[in-house]
Amino acid sequence: MSDATQPPVPPPSTEPPYKYVPPPPDQRSGCATAIMVVFGVILLLPGLCALIFAAGSIQSSNFDTGLLPYLVIGLLVAFVGIVLIRTATKNQ
Repeated sequence: MSDATQPPVPPPSTEPPYKYVPPPPDQRSGCATAIMVVFGVILLLPGLCALIFAAGSIQSSNFDTGLLPYLVIGLLVAFVGIVLIRTATKNQ
């Protein structure tokens, strides 16, 4: 027995299934980018001082090894500044 009040079932679709397209990532505001760049430039200053002191120590006749940890820390802070600037300006 068939019921005449129900519509017929449509045939299966021959279209390919839709692929999921992720939404685009949220864009950073210009203010956040500017703040990141400014802090990155500020973090470059200890690295510049470390390079100046290292050049002065190399040119002198005696090299003070007690200054070496401070030079390494200054260069590491400058590296963090470079990474921060690169992250701020990437994908703009």
